[in-house]
Amino acid sequence: MTDILFALSKILWFPARPGHFALIVGFVGLFMLWRGRRSGRWLVLASLGFFLMLVVTPVNQWMLLPLEDRFPRPAVAPAHVDGIIVLGGAVEQNITQDRGIPSLNGAAERMTEGVILANRYPNARIVFTGGQGSFVHGQVTEADVARQLWTAMGIPASRVIYEDAARNTHENAVNTFRLVQPRPGETWLLVTSASHMPRSMGVFRQAGWKDIVPWPVNYRTGHSWQVWYDAPFPERLGQFEWAFREWLGLIAYRLMGRTESVLPAREAAPAR
Repeated sequence: MTDILFALSKILWFPARPGHFALIVGFVGLFMLWRGRRSGRWLVLASLGFFLMLVVTPVNQWMLLPLEDRFPRPAVAPAHVDGIIVLGGAVEQNITQDRGIPSLNGAAERMTEGVILANRYPNARIVFTGGQGSFVHGQVTEADVARQLWTAMGIPASRVIYEDAARNTHENAVNTFRLVQPRPGETWLLVTSASHMPRSMGVFRQAGWKDIVPWPVNYRTGHSWQVWYDAPFPERLGQFEWAFREWLGLIAYRLMGRTESVLPAREAAPAR
């Protein structure tokens, strides 16, 4: 069942992706107009209206802000950390396989922050979790790319647990919990993009990580109009689609029982 859900999520996302969906609607409208059906003009206008909305308004920022503001970093960094978990999603395993050197994407701060924290907390255990998150992939996993990159950056391979089977956030949480078996009272940091942190915290708590500490990176929003209107159109579209996917993921995970609420609370519920 898990494999079916994974495949469906990847297949359905292609037409449901807002940019793709708007283009599909627009082309359907054009086809209707070509066939002499004037009602198609409303579909064309809806498609153009979506892209105009992204140009005129900072709707991409409005959708991301509640996600990125939900789990801020601790005001004071913990004096002692037992472990650090870095989620995959920041590497391009297919390009790495083709080119032979580690390739990173827009979430690269997950990887650089992992190195910073490893140096700050030299006695902490480190876990990188990421397998084959893409639907079409080669032989290289995200963990393979992380091992290659971090080893070159001076992090001994023996210090890191590379979990290479997880394909999504739910499997990140479950697989890592099985590997690590954290003890009560231990302090573990969770490193992922700020907009991905609500879903990550919800699913990690549900998997048994009751006291995990959020350590967000890769912020893409601000609270000033300069930030709201600074990004070019392609970046705005990308941010909107990422936010849409995160909100969709939060709802889906709640319906599947993988989180306790659509938008997890900042503080974990007390143990019963």
